Amino acid sequence: MILAEAKRVIRVEAEALLNLEASLDGAFERAVEMILGAGGRVVVTGMGKSGLIGQKIASTMASTGTPAFFLHPAEGIHGDLGMIMRGDVVIAISNSGETDEVVRILPIIKRLGASLIAMAGNPASTLAKAGDIFLDISVKEEACPLGLAPTASTTVTLAMGDAIAVALLVSRGFKAEDFAMFHPGGTLGRRLLLKVEDIMHSGEALPLVPAETLMREALFIITSKALGITGVTAEDGALIGVITDGDLRRALGKGLDIINLPASELMQAKPKRIRSDELAARALQQMEQHSITSLFVFADDEAAAPVGIVHLHDLLKAGIA
Repeated sequence: MILAEAKRVIRVEAEALLNLEASLDGAFERAVEMILGAGGRVVVTGMGKSGLIGQKIASTMASTGTPAFFLHPAEGIHGDLGMIMRGDVVIAISNSGETDEVVRILPIIKRLGASLIAMAGNPASTLAKAGDIFLDISVKEEACPLGLAPTASTTVTLAMGDAIAVALLVSRGFKAEDFAMFHPGGTLGRRLLLKVEDIMHSGEALPLVPAETLMREALFIITSKALGITGVTAEDGALIGVITDGDLRRALGKGLDIINLPASELMQAKPKRIRSDELAARALQQMEQHSITSLFVFADDEAAAPVGIVHLHDLLKAGIA
């Protein structure tokens, strides 16, 4: 009984979405073009469940390159209509098209010089007739068996809002990097914005020893820099190899007297590298690909001397890994 009802609800809402897809026409294109051509922002308004959906639509637009905010219509008639400016586009949502608080602000929206996109389920409603463009969000039936609770209608409204936001995103050539700019605190933002140079160790923190350095001194560098690695350099400062904690363990396991060996005899040649302007996420990819925990950083592909080093722990702290 419970599963059967759940499946019925999903089926009703899925059918409503398919009907919405089939009903999209030139009005939708004009609505998107109106927003693209407007000099202002998108102001989304609606009461009750429509208002809640409107808040999500405004939020989605704002995070995908379309300046937008939600205006509560009840607050609007008590002063907040001052938020609307000439050149703005208002998206007013009401399934019935007769919601009192929404209808009351329609004349003011026009006087303020804003354009109006009406999203309603009744094309003969006051809201639908007042809109410069009407977008039909009607449904054949609600998923609620009583036909009372907004269910399929709110799903359709949300989908219509998402369709507008994505159409605007595509039209503007909005990229993942642009999305990250609006989400700098999230994991995606960090992965798309944070560069290796932002988190690398450099200067005195950079573990490096000349090739002729005895391992007793190299061990001190590995320990004091606390990165579990040291780079080995030629006379001109070029990085020619690396020595890691793992190399030391393997050498000791073979019974080698490593203390008096020069670093050049214990190093691994041709170490992996990354540019300082690469994304930190790219450093993580290289570490995973080669099963390593550190990468020496270079100013460009031709540079011989490193400018820094990035460790897996740095990526973890930065929220990349």
